[in-house]
Amino acid sequence: MNLRPLTPTELRVLGTLMEKARTVPDTYPLSLNAVVSGCNQKTSREPVMNLSEAEAQAALEALKALHLAIESHGSRVARWEHNLQRALTVPEQSAVLLGLLMLRGPQTAAELRLNAERWYRFADISSVEGFLHELAERPADKGGALTLLLARAPGEREPRWTHLLGGPPAIEKEAAGAHPESAAGRFDPTTERLERLEAELAALQATVARLCAELGLSPAGRDAGTDRATTAG
Repeated sequence: MNLRPLTPTELRVLGTLMEKARTVPDTYPLSLNAVVSGCNQKTSREPVMNLSEAEAQAALEALKALHLAIESHGSRVARWEHNLQRALTVPEQSAVLLGLLMLRGPQTAAELRLNAERWYRFADISSVEGFLHELAERPADKGGALTLLLARAPGEREPRWTHLLGGPPAIEKEAAGAHPESAAGRFDPTTERLERLEAELAALQATVARLCAELGLSPAGRDAGTDRATTAG
């Protein structure tokens, strides 16, 4: 399916429908009021927006015309749901990544894995990268690329990914297929791999710390160190 570039408002509305389908399924599909509230959230949104009901309604109608949203009238008010996966013929994992990029802007693979936790639990960062690359290499007969790996910006440890549903990025950046030379010399794939592994380790440590906090436990390493100190004493 070949799409015209979506507007920022259409992207926010579509991303919100995709998020709420996964995070609050009991209240999905959404009423217009719920769509507006979700679009204007102050958290998990980049940038923060302040859409009116009229703007959200216009975006919903436009998405409906593109077969990206479906309207139902089974209750007193019209309710809306997204149709992205069927319209673009992409799997659940790819849809999750596109939705997060729509709502939060460009992100690294590690950030996407962490931010996706309430939507879908990816096994590791490599899995995220696999789906992102698949979207970036989508053939023209299926509508072309839907993601792009941006060049690593100065001061950043990892390159970020962006979606292409709104057209090419406003600031043109070099795709990772041709990595820019760093100040220290040419791009080193070993360095990138180490940095990716470090990011994955940090993500795992954060997950373990969160689970320990929920269970009221201390991290295993800390307990073991305490036990050894007690035994030695």
